[in-house]
Amino acid sequence: MNTRSLLPVIQWIEGGEGRSAVWRSEAGVSPPQRVHVADDTATADAAFGLACEGTALLWRGDFQNARQLLQAMARRFDRKPRRRRNPGALSHSPSEAFHQQRMAQAQRARTLGMLLIPVEKDHHILQRRAPDVQQACEEAYGAADAPYVVSLRELLGLIGAHQWRKNGVEIPALGGRIHPHYGVFSPVRGEYVALVADAPLPELLIHSPPSNSLAFDIGTGTGVLAAVLASRGVARIIATDQDQRALDCASENLTRLGFGKQVEVQLADIFPPGRAPLIVCNPPWVPARPSSPLEYAIYDPGSRMLRGFLDGLAAHLEPGGEGWLILSDLAEHLQLRSHSELLALFEQGRLRVLGRHDVRPAHPRATDSADPLHAARAAEVTSLWRLGAT
Repeated sequence: MNTRSLLPVIQWIEGGEGRSAVWRSEAGVSPPQRVHVADDTATADAAFGLACEGTALLWRGDFQNARQLLQAMARRFDRKPRRRRNPGALSHSPSEAFHQQRMAQAQRARTLGMLLIPVEKDHHILQRRAPDVQQACEEAYGAADAPYVVSLRELLGLIGAHQWRKNGVEIPALGGRIHPHYGVFSPVRGEYVALVADAPLPELLIHSPPSNSLAFDIGTGTGVLAAVLASRGVARIIATDQDQRALDCASENLTRLGFGKQVEVQLADIFPPGRAPLIVCNPPWVPARPSSPLEYAIYDPGSRMLRGFLDGLAAHLEPGGEGWLILSDLAEHLQLRSHSELLALFEQGRLRVLGRHDVRPAHPRATDSADPLHAARAAEVTSLWRLGAT
């Protein structure tokens, strides 16, 4: 199959001639309809004005100048006054503040995404002072047999993701590093990993013979929780995910850490077939609609994954087994889901609470008073819920 034919095309006029190229956007953004060719003579004010009006700038100048221009556009957006939907209101509810921040983030992404970079086949950039982006782009896009156009903002994200993948994230519970792939959520918030490392294993699992020592890791992502369970002596783990990128990432990490034979990765919506004494799941924590495919690790529209896990957990647990749900209460502080609604989901799934282990977040945003969501983040608690079938 010709993958190029599946990609959208961007069109523009340059030198009096109509031109076109493949359009790439991992965020699923459609190609801009209006394109202005720009170079080093473009001013930040002019570029920002065009971007705000929905006109993209196809960059033909120095690559590092384009980076500086993007930074200047970002500064202009961040100091741009915001209109209040209700100017007379003195404060917003937490849910209103969350939705307004999401709208502002989406508008910022759209505006800054209007600065575009042309890329040759094999992911080569011809512009002066352009970095070598071939490996970073191959990790995200695969091979490129034709030129394409991408937003500079996305391209810089690919470069950053490549560095994360190369350097990895130190996981104290493993005494090693996890290397996240592009598009797979990085385990930078170590508190939830520590919960899985420290919670007492179910009695059923401890006293099982090695042939029955089994756990499921649902939505494995990078494979970090499967690796923690393997390091704790669980003889066999089945790690599932619905994203092939995540499965490739988990498999690579688990092999690197020496757990490749202990852990089997499977493509599945939620559960693999069968039952296990221990089933672990760290679903997306916020019940909101993602604005791009890359945000599905953070936002769970309608709590789909959470509900699917809780509804099916009892049927996949061995009698006397435990399900570990790792979940932040940030959604409760944002008034997106109440505590009583969560408990009702437990009851609906015929589950009872066997125990709960809590930890406060340690990431910088929890103490950033300038964050519009500071009150919710400061109150946030991440919990490992130990659940059993009723």
